Amino acid sequence: MPPSRPGLSLVAWAALLGALCSCLPVRPPPSREEPGRLRYHVTYVREPRHALEVGILRVGEGAPRDFLFSQPGGVERVRIFGADGSERELPVSAEGHVLVPPDTRSLRYRYVLDASRRGRHAGFFTGQGEDDARQVAGRAWLLRPRSVGPALRAELVVEGVDALLPWVPDARGVYQLQGDDLVNSGFHSFGGRRCTVRLPGGVLEVAVLGRPSHMDDAALCAWLERSAREVLTVRRSFPYPRVTVGLVTVPAREDPVPFGMVLWSTPPSISLWVGQDAAPAAFTRDWVAVHELLHLAHPPIFPRVAWLSEGLATYYTELARARSGRQTPERAWVELLAGFERARRAVGSRTMEDVVTRGDSYLGTYWTGALVALHLDVELRRLTGNTRGLDDVLERLAESGPAATFDAFGAAVDAIAGRPLFHEVLSRHLPRPALAELEPLLEALGVEPAPDGVRLGIARDSTLRDALVAPR
Repeated sequence: MPPSRPGLSLVAWAALLGALCSCLPVRPPPSREEPGRLRYHVTYVREPRHALEVGILRVGEGAPRDFLFSQPGGVERVRIFGADGSERELPVSAEGHVLVPPDTRSLRYRYVLDASRRGRHAGFFTGQGEDDARQVAGRAWLLRPRSVGPALRAELVVEGVDALLPWVPDARGVYQLQGDDLVNSGFHSFGGRRCTVRLPGGVLEVAVLGRPSHMDDAALCAWLERSAREVLTVRRSFPYPRVTVGLVTVPAREDPVPFGMVLWSTPPSISLWVGQDAAPAAFTRDWVAVHELLHLAHPPIFPRVAWLSEGLATYYTELARARSGRQTPERAWVELLAGFERARRAVGSRTMEDVVTRGDSYLGTYWTGALVALHLDVELRRLTGNTRGLDDVLERLAESGPAATFDAFGAAVDAIAGRPLFHEVLSRHLPRPALAELEPLLEALGVEPAPDGVRLGIARDSTLRDALVAPR
């Protein structure tokens, strides 16, 4: 998620927090029925309202019986069909659970995409868009096994609309899924229009959902390509061979991207709100898209450490835009200093440890993390004669596998430094007032606040400072 800026993400963040019919049988011809398999058949319907009609066929005696909506609230009842042809309805619990009898052959339910028809507001996860241009998170509509083992396999087909899901279908149009795909199912786009952004090392497959007033599809995808190429100022090649992106038009907004988010499906999927009335020039100043794309610069860190992942993206948002030439080095430092000052006002004299443990200040979380990232980058460059830095940590972490841990990140820092560094730096930040390390760091870098922005002077580490934002 993007760091908060005045009049932008705060409103979107607050907003974020804020009948059944039958389906056709699953059509893909079975090859060989293996125990524990599920077959999903999804049909996009328009009458009497836009909805997903979902059928789940249980294949084999070991097929799951205990199901869960990861984000409940969209479906109240599920119809089940026994092997003997019997039919009955089961309620979905408030927690999203459905336990079916052992002889259940299939399940069917409808997920209404018009959230207002369910007596609910449209939401970032529960459904956005209009007509045949909709986006919804898989965790809201996809009924998946409550417990998922490594051997679980599933097939999924979508009919009635052009769908863009995180996964690639086979030649028959069938998505071959593993259990983790059902749990971390990402964002799903239905309808709309398509474009492809090609990058060194990867592609973005884009669904354009809605029609901005002043930007056509070609202009939107060119803007997205420019943002994605800024990731290449941090990484040597694009971090994933394929990523899906949904651009969802938001009415009556003049800011280019009010909000965005990455979901760690495999591969990742991104959703970006696009202001319907935003002028083309506003997109050249946008920072939200590159912030979300920069989350891809390192593997997902489990369990999630918000200050680290958001801090890295926040820090690199300013560096990447300077490295690409979209903003000057001076402007990058103005933006960084302004963010640090907003965070300081938000958290006062609280320690960093208190801020990140309680997690009650997203400004504190994002920008204390950004300060640690800056500090690590500078220390790494000091130790290596300005030949290596935080970029190299991200490369090393990505080489270690598709996911990482907090300790693995620290180990990558230490490996680039050639000595224990990560916890040394962290121990200087955690017990002290958040952002207390900022002033001595700026002094060493020769970054001085000035009435008209910043002054970049000669100082002990000014060559390191210049290298941070140098073109790549």
